[in-house]
Amino acid sequence: MEKTPKIPVSTLVVVYTPRLDVLLIERADRPGYWQSVTGSQDPGETLLQTATREVREETGIDATRHALHDWQVSSVYEIFAIWRHRYAPGVTHNTEHVFGLRVPGRVDVALAPAEHLRYRWLPWREAAGEVFSWSNRQAILMLPEKDAALAPARPAP
Repeated sequence: MEKTPKIPVSTLVVVYTPRLDVLLIERADRPGYWQSVTGSQDPGETLLQTATREVREETGIDATRHALHDWQVSSVYEIFAIWRHRYAPGVTHNTEHVFGLRVPGRVDVALAPAEHLRYRWLPWREAAGEVFSWSNRQAILMLPEKDAALAPARPAP
């Protein structure tokens, strides 16, 4: 049975704490590749629905119980050759929309074992240096500014 090709529109969700610790998850299909929550849009979904679904599927966290915000930032990138087979023939680029999910602290995570091997919480600067994707790095580096716009009374690190 053939799988339906993925839509080349996705969300990236930076999950973080008030102290700006960032959740990173390690890909099962590429050990050593750390990232934030990401995933492609399903047909008929809004970007907010995609972000909410992907957070639950990949971490077990219910994003509706926390502060999930569309950062109104997107980037277009070339899909890595190793993952192009998941898309329709000729699709080479993806548009990724960035969200932030502020949780109250370093919450426990229930990984989807088929997708991710391990998780860890890191201070935002360190997390930015650990991710393999430039767009993920760029999103994490925006975190202090994006969070300050939402919650200026953040505790000191």
